[in-house]
Amino acid sequence: MITLTDFMIVSAVLFCTGMFVIISKKNSIQILIGIELMLNAAILNLVAFGKYDRINNSGQMFALFAIVLAAATTAVALAIILNVYKQYKTIDPDKIKQLKD
Repeated sequence: MITLTDFMIVSAVLFCTGMFVIISKKNSIQILIGIELMLNAAILNLVAFGKYDRINNSGQMFALFAIVLAAATTAVALAIILNVYKQYKTIDPDKIKQLKD
């Protein structure tokens, strides 16, 4: 049987992988992927705690809300990245020094 500890280990690995991607990559899309990995780790925690909470399903409800928020955030971030690419012809955050009006 899968225990709560197993879920926490997988979640910690996902979170650490996302943090490594954010720290090591210079591409905006890859940084966005790292953020999504970290959000998925948090969602996995919510679902795991909700599974072991026999009283109510609050963990699953928070996880559903977090998934909707993550999807909306990703759509906005991709729109911003596309507009930055259109202006600067790069998605490397280090090469973009100033924002134009």
